[in-house]
Amino acid sequence: MYAIVNIAGKQFKVTKDQYVYAPKLVGDAGASVEFDQVLLAEAEGTVSVGAPLLAGAKVFGKILDHVKGDKVIVFKKKRRKGYKKKNGHRQDFTKVLIENITL
Repeated sequence: MYAIVNIAGKQFKVTKDQYVYAPKLVGDAGASVEFDQVLLAEAEGTVSVGAPLLAGAKVFGKILDHVKGDKVIVFKKKRRKGYKKKNGHRQDFTKVLIENITL
């Protein structure tokens, strides 16, 4: 059984007992979360497609931790002008354990 769910504007294919690194969510570590924007679900070989969402379908999860992603180097340069700028960026993520999918 799997589902495609919209979490904070991004779509994830999730299964039970899977870890998902979603964009930063509001909530403390250990808090439970509920995602009701389920776009597609598959159970026992039958696929249900929403138009645009499946009515009554929900995905339940648990926030495990708030983490940062890998560092990305942002380098800007204009040739022959002496202009160079180097910045770094680390995106904030929330590690979520998918506990249950209900249709």
